[in-house]
Amino acid sequence: QVHLVESGGGLVQAGGSLRLSCAASGRSFSGYSMGWFRQAPGKEREFVANITWSSGSTSYADSVKGRFTISRDNAKSTVYLQMISLKPEDTAVYYCAASKYYRSWSESDFDYWGQGTQVTVSS
Repeated sequence: QVHLVESGGGLVQAGGSLRLSCAASGRSFSGYSMGWFRQAPGKEREFVANITWSSGSTSYADSVKGRFTISRDNAKSTVYLQMISLKPEDTAVYYCAASKYYRSWSESDFDYWGQGTQVTVSS
């Protein structure tokens, strides 16, 4: 069992920045690729970014490409999501998740999920 806890959400004005963190505990963090997803009010949860375990290769949803950066510190069992140039449409609950697959964009491929952290971007 991998236990994930997100932090770093909050209220920010449009154009601002936030850095989300996701700390893993429990079963070894080793070997899991990580992803960030988000769910806005009244919408389905959507993929935001992912990062592989070994190479640290990343991919992003088109809506956040160039503004968000996912990274990980395996020694600290933590994954980050740096968000800049935030827009009101980025308002959502952000979730981190761990997958045993090398890389995945699908929710169903992720085995463990955090409880989420709220990000609100005001206009």
